[in-house]
Amino acid sequence: MKIAVPAQGAAAYEQVSPLFGRAPYLLVYDTDSKEWTAVSNKLNLEAAQGAGIQTAQRVAEAKASVLLAGQVGPKAFRVLAANQIAIYSIPSGISVQEALEQYQSGSLTVLTAATNEGHVV
Repeated sequence: MKIAVPAQGAAAYEQVSPLFGRAPYLLVYDTDSKEWTAVSNKLNLEAAQGAGIQTAQRVAEAKASVLLAGQVGPKAFRVLAANQIAIYSIPSGISVQEALEQYQSGSLTVLTAATNEGHVV
């Protein structure tokens, strides 16, 4: 199984990005190999619109079945749901590794709806 986390940098010790669609990186953890892969999200950092949708599509392209994120807008939520990607809410101010550990311990809540009305640039 693969787990995606929006991140401020390309390593698991980096902080989780507070903005899903405009996260500089997506870090994808493979539970079988126990390895992280960094996926650049640079194209969406300056997108005028649609950053959440495009980032959600990147999560699907990475074959992730789980997303750990703090905030997910309605359009991104729909794309993730259509791809059967479970979304778990994580607290702000933690590292990607801490988010993974919280997921693995079962302490995170599954999101059943978007967390906000969308982001403004």
